[in-house]
Amino acid sequence: MPLFETIQFNETTKILIWHITESFEELLSKVVLKDKTQQRLNGMKSQMHQRAFLSVRMLIQEMGFTDHEMHYDEFGKPYFNCHNHISITHSHDFAAIIISDETVGIDMELQREKILRIADKFVDSETSYLNTQNTPDYIKELTVIWGAKEAIFKIRNEKGISFKDHIRVNAFSLNENLTEASLHFNDLVVDFDVHYKEIKSSTSGQDFTLVYAFEK
Repeated sequence: MPLFETIQFNETTKILIWHITESFEELLSKVVLKDKTQQRLNGMKSQMHQRAFLSVRMLIQEMGFTDHEMHYDEFGKPYFNCHNHISITHSHDFAAIIISDETVGIDMELQREKILRIADKFVDSETSYLNTQNTPDYIKELTVIWGAKEAIFKIRNEKGISFKDHIRVNAFSLNENLTEASLHFNDLVVDFDVHYKEIKSSTSGQDFTLVYAFEK
């Protein structure tokens, strides 16, 4: 089984990354799904999405949970009926989960030029420290910012939150792996610690950015 990497962040927080190389049939044969999950799987049109969906189930099994123990709230946020918090993500041939006693969110993104075209939709205060567009690190920096905002949105999951207007990511260095961010929404300010690292696919050679956030 291609469990790509396990990160034991602290005593109560663990991140698991799955490299999706199996066929749909192979993954399906290794998981036990409740009826509601099977119906959701059957409704997916993309086999890539189906394989990512099943890979997440492989990861929760690696952590000692089952599909019967994972549920989704009315906003689509996953949860267990216990003290553990969970957040999930998938991008192309990777899937990842984070499980923790703390309130957490996770995101994984392929580094690609497409992000240049949508940067003005999610970047605001961050322009003060970003490199110029013709530097090789610009796409990587934008991907960290997008990942941080996505992870924070997964934590708060409130209607009306704008990545550009309400979530601010502090200055950071690609040579490090930690920054801070804040959510300013409905007269509320919430701070977060944000961790990030680069992941390279051993099959495609493509670079991905993994970002996970903790609510302070």
